[in-house]
This record gives sequence, C-alpha cells and structure tokens, in this order.
Amino acid sequence: MTGEFAPIEPYASGMLPVGDGHEIYWEASGNPDGKPALYLHGGPGGGMGAGYRRRFDPEKYLIVGFEQRGCGRSRPLAEPDVVALATNTTRHLIADIEALRGHLGVRQWLINGVSWGTTLALAYAQAHPGRVSELVLMATTLTTPDAVEWITETVGCLFPVEWDAFRTASGASPGQRLVDAYYEMLTGPDEQTRARAVDAWAAWEDAHVSLGQTTSAGHHDPLWQQTFVVLTVHYWKHAAFLGASELRDKMSALSGIPAVLIQGKLDVSGPAAAAWDLHKAWPGSRFVLIEDEGHGGPKMVQEMIEAIAEFGDKH
Repeated sequence: MTGEFAPIEPYASGMLPVGDGHEIYWEASGNPDGKPALYLHGGPGGGMGAGYRRRFDPEKYLIVGFEQRGCGRSRPLAEPDVVALATNTTRHLIADIEALRGHLGVRQWLINGVSWGTTLALAYAQAHPGRVSELVLMATTLTTPDAVEWITETVGCLFPVEWDAFRTASGASPGQRLVDAYYEMLTGPDEQTRARAVDAWAAWEDAHVSLGQTTSAGHHDPLWQQTFVVLTVHYWKHAAFLGASELRDKMSALSGIPAVLIQGKLDVSGPAAAAWDLHKAWPGSRFVLIEDEGHGGPKMVQEMIEAIAEFGDKH
C-alpha cells in the first residue's frame, strides 16, 4: 500500500462542553461502524487540518479528531493570562478525551499522536489503558524537564545564530530558564512585549523543527501563532504538568497494548532516544527509524499509514 487516501469530509461535528467554560470542537469521518481511531494533534496548541483523515482507510475506520482546549475551533482560545491558563493542563485534556469518548459511545479506540500529541497519547493511555486498542506514534516527545531544556537551551549548539537571537529576545536574567523568561513576557501586561515574544518564539520553533526550512509556525496567521506559542510555552514551562519521569515510570500500564513508534534519525526537536527507550520498556511495540528525515516527513507519514492499516485489519 502506498500514499494517502482520498480527501474526505466529516459526516458529523460539534462543540462539546467539557467544563471550566471550555467547549472542544470535534469531528467524525469515515465509517460510522468502523474501528474507532482518535487523532491527537501537535503543538501544544497546533490545532488540526484535514490531512490527518487521509491516513486512515475510510471504509475501515471511524476517524475522530478534536482540537484541544484553547486552540483551533475550540473555545475560548487560550489567553496570555495565568488565571485563564489554569484550566488547561494535561489532566484536563485527558478528561476531555474521555468526555468525547463517552459522547460518541466509543468503547475502545486506536490512538494516533504526532509530536506533542504523542505525550498526550501516552498520558491518556496510561490513565485509561482499557480504552486504548493500539497506539501509533510519530515524532515522539515526552515533554519532560530534560526535553524542555534540550529544545529551548541545549540544542542551540546546532543553531547558534538562531538560538542567540532567541536568547537575546527573551530578556532572561542570569541563570533564568529561557522558557520561564518567555512565560513572563507572554503573561505580562504589555501587549507589545507579548507580540515580540510570540514572534521570537515562532522563529526559534521554525529553526529547530524544520532545520532552517520555514514550514512551521511562520506559515500561520497572527491569532493562530499567538495561541500556539502561548500554549506551547505554558505546557513546556510546566513540563506537561507531569512528573519528571512519570511517563517512563508508568510504562507497565501499557503492557499488552500494541504500538508502533516512528521516528526520524535527524529529528533534533525530539531525538530518537526517547522513542527507543519507550520501545525497550514496551513489550509488543515496534520501533521504526527513518534515516534521512527529522521531525516528520513523507517516509514517516507512509510508515504511519501502513501501521494504521495493519491495525485496521484487526477490527
């Protein structure tokens, strides 16, 4: 099998109230009687386009997607305000997924996560292993304190010019983490300071995710970009609101759940070691390393399509 499936439109969609004044946008496509699958987008705060639907056979799968609270078509959008952000944590997102599952009457589903979506997929599966039939993860990242330090500080050695601009724009005090400095700027009272922080963070995101090719946040409108940056910094500052080794420590909860972890060898944003370590602690998982791709790419997407197709035959 090669390539993506033909574009399709959702046969159902809606806004689901999930508490705290939040409503999440969800949509369903494919076969209403097919094998349920849930797509978890990246970011945090990246929202979802239509492309994820093309990775599932619409005759075999009930394909569900939703936009995580605070972004995309979900409401309200994340605001650069500490109080408003207090009801946007990984625990809230896990509860939202469960609310959506109950709303749709799904007993168990395959979880497909990409980038930040892999952190959320793992956290959800560990909290509700009985609700997960399989996991297909691409560009795995665990959003641990070490991972946040790597992506905001250490990896600057590979992009010295871009990182120096990123560091300078942060206005960080001596010894202050850059992610903390950006959080202060983004949640501060001055609108111009917040706008500069958004632009600087987005430029750094483009540098490390796309290896110098502008394919990330720079392609989006200002409101999308602000939402993306605010939520990314919020989750990174708090290391996804998870314990430093929580996801690794709870791997036994996933025993017996089949999984495929697809990683790019050139991924500097989410180095392959994280997925490899998970694979070693996860009986029944399969690790796929693509030699010449980074934080996503056509070969990785093709591996994801094939993994999803393989599991679709087991419905």
